[in-house]
Amino acid sequence: MTCAHVVDVALKKVAGVESVEVSLNKGFATVKLKPGNTVSIPQLWQLIHQKGYTPKATTVLVRGELAAVQGRLQLKVQETNETLVLVADPANGAAYGEAGKKLGQTVIVQA
Repeated sequence: MTCAHVVDVALKKVAGVESVEVSLNKGFATVKLKPGNTVSIPQLWQLIHQKGYTPKATTVLVRGELAAVQGRLQLKVQETNETLVLVADPANGAAYGEAGKKLGQTVIVQA
């Protein structure tokens, strides 16, 4: 049994996880969640710690519809109707301005 297999099986057992792809050579695991899941990043990190590994970073991709409320961009997450307030990334402020041009459209936001 490989280390990647151990992490893969553990993550797949989490309720709300749709699929998992683990690459220890690349040093990452891609976890796709089911719509309406209640999985948290700390929950996944704890599980990975329990398997003997130390996560270093998490990147989240969220699909939703862009809206502006009181001059602030918000993302209405598909499937959950949860609303996230978006803030400009200091390292890429232009992306926030470009996002404002896509109000009402479905987009994917990376955080």
